Amino acid sequence: MSFESSPLLTGLNEQQREAVLATEGPVLILAGAGSGKTRVITHRIAHLIRERGVPSESVLAVTFTNKAAGEMKARTEALLPGAPLRSWISTFHSLCVRLLRREAAAAGLGPGFVIYDEDDQLQAVRGALKALDLPEKVNPPRRLLSRISARKNSGRDPGDADGDSVAEQTLARVAERYHQTLRAANALDFDDLLLRTASMLAGNEQVRESYRRRFQYVLVDEYQDTNRTQYELIRHLVGPRGNVTVVGDEDQSIYSWRGADIQNILDFEHDFPGARVLRLEENYRSTQGILDSASALVAHNEKRKGKTLRAVKAAGEAVRLHQAGDEYQEAQWVVGRIAGLRTKGRAAVLFRMNAQSRLLEEALMRQGLPYIVVGGVGFYERKEVKDLLAYLRVLRRSSTCPRAGSARAPWRRWSARRRSAGSRPGRRWRRWRTKRSCPRARPNPCGASGT
Repeated sequence: MSFESSPLLTGLNEQQREAVLATEGPVLILAGAGSGKTRVITHRIAHLIRERGVPSESVLAVTFTNKAAGEMKARTEALLPGAPLRSWISTFHSLCVRLLRREAAAAGLGPGFVIYDEDDQLQAVRGALKALDLPEKVNPPRRLLSRISARKNSGRDPGDADGDSVAEQTLARVAERYHQTLRAANALDFDDLLLRTASMLAGNEQVRESYRRRFQYVLVDEYQDTNRTQYELIRHLVGPRGNVTVVGDEDQSIYSWRGADIQNILDFEHDFPGARVLRLEENYRSTQGILDSASALVAHNEKRKGKTLRAVKAAGEAVRLHQAGDEYQEAQWVVGRIAGLRTKGRAAVLFRMNAQSRLLEEALMRQGLPYIVVGGVGFYERKEVKDLLAYLRVLRRSSTCPRAGSARAPWRRWSARRRSAGSRPGRRWRRWRTKRSCPRARPNPCGASGT
């Protein structure tokens, strides 16, 4: 039966159409940035259900974020109007929770097990340090928790020390006590969700085979970001002859620091013999100049399968590289460029760390350019910064006000109470300032601005 005239293929380019129709056996789709991979995945699921007659509950699709999973499910449902979608479309962790809830006994878990979030995990680590009489200042709980997680993601037992050093022995002791706490509470952390599910599928043939029969088609998004446990989980669910499609881009693998294993995508053809490799190389997001610069840079990577990205958009301007003397000159140059482009519309500035926003914000304010910090809080809008600025304003006014002498003593008394009682600084100081300091509502006898 030919599906070439399917309405689901309308609007897809040739590579996307081929990827949608390649449903059988193992398939690796190398999707370059901006190449429409989510569209391919959703059309592929709809094609399986609507045109190949696959029961929707026989399709499993996993990705990494709740947002991505929600978007994938919504877009698939839009392609299948009137038909209830029973496919499992979720993150890896949500999939594992669902499996463990159903198969708690097979996983060796008690009924109603709980899942520890990051705060719970930190509290358990602090409890372990206290029980072992280890100081938190020397052994920061967050750092220990990060090391425990890294060991789990790499498939190693954090309770086994890698050497005889004090740091390794301490980590092993804390990890063992930490897991005792979780076991006593019938709890799992996020890493345990993956590990216990993979272990259950590996050790229980009946459970493993039941889910292999159920999930006839398995799709994995962002495959380059999978760690070893996630890889094993997929292998157990798919089996040696299953229909598995993974979508990823080895050039976008940036999460090795949290356990992602680039070998999962590089070795796909070896791990799944007979696999087809398809490429999505038409880019709908960037201009050719940007793609050429990015491709020239990533070509230096030694381990990659390679692809040639082609822009659908016009060529655009050439990429410019500016090397500033320091972070202040960098911010000044960026804002100067934005000021020169004001008549052409809005501009966006991307930076790697939130701490970098301060210098950019200061430069923007000096130029009188309005701005919005997206995905975070502006440096000068942070509560602690606003409080500190309020204190500095009061001190500045107190130093020029006739009542300055009367202001210093309450400040000292307030500081002492703050250290002992731990009260909220901004509210108490502003209340005192309203009563005792030079009020904003009346003319300032010092002639100060009041700001």
